[in-house]
Amino acid sequence: MAGTSRHDREMAMNAKQKLSTCADPVERLRLQCLARGSSGIKGLGRTFKIMDDDNNRTLDMKEFMKGLNDYGVLIEKEEAMKLFQHFDRDGSGFIDFDEFLLTLRPPMSNARKEVIMQAFRKLDKTGDGVITIDDLKGVYNAKCHPKYQNGEWTEEQVFRKFLDSFDSPYDKDGQVTLEEFMNYYAGVSASIDTDVYFIVMMRNAWKLN
Repeated sequence: MAGTSRHDREMAMNAKQKLSTCADPVERLRLQCLARGSSGIKGLGRTFKIMDDDNNRTLDMKEFMKGLNDYGVLIEKEEAMKLFQHFDRDGSGFIDFDEFLLTLRPPMSNARKEVIMQAFRKLDKTGDGVITIDDLKGVYNAKCHPKYQNGEWTEEQVFRKFLDSFDSPYDKDGQVTLEEFMNYYAGVSASIDTDVYFIVMMRNAWKLN
């Protein structure tokens, strides 16, 4: 359903190899996230979101450094400061949280973004911009899951596990926003070379028309 584990493994290996020769601080951070698989960038986004106590969607230098550290990104202080300055374009001492994640996200064609949006809209039955367990009922059939069939999990547990694959490992709230969904599939997309293959995979996974 999500990115295949084989793609994830290949992408993580490629990212680790590229890291040894990459000098650009933004690309290095992107590669460190991708080395964790499809959820890497989304997970970093969640870490920063938790730290944004006043919900103003900005980070100062201290929060930025702490977020990288909490997420386990290996980075020299000097490199982190260069990164921060790269994103702090107006020199205000703050970086825009959303702009930071957008820049970090591997580039995707409009065709890929559109099919990800279609999948999100299909799942977000209530149309409130967040996918929850209630949204999944009737869209995702939990009864086909082997652990439901053998009695190990309830229907609710199957749904929760499904949402967890898009959620951050450090802050599972059982809800997936469009931003998280996009960040997740940006990671998957980075492991798939052609638009055609990516779109076919998404259409099959989500039974899109």
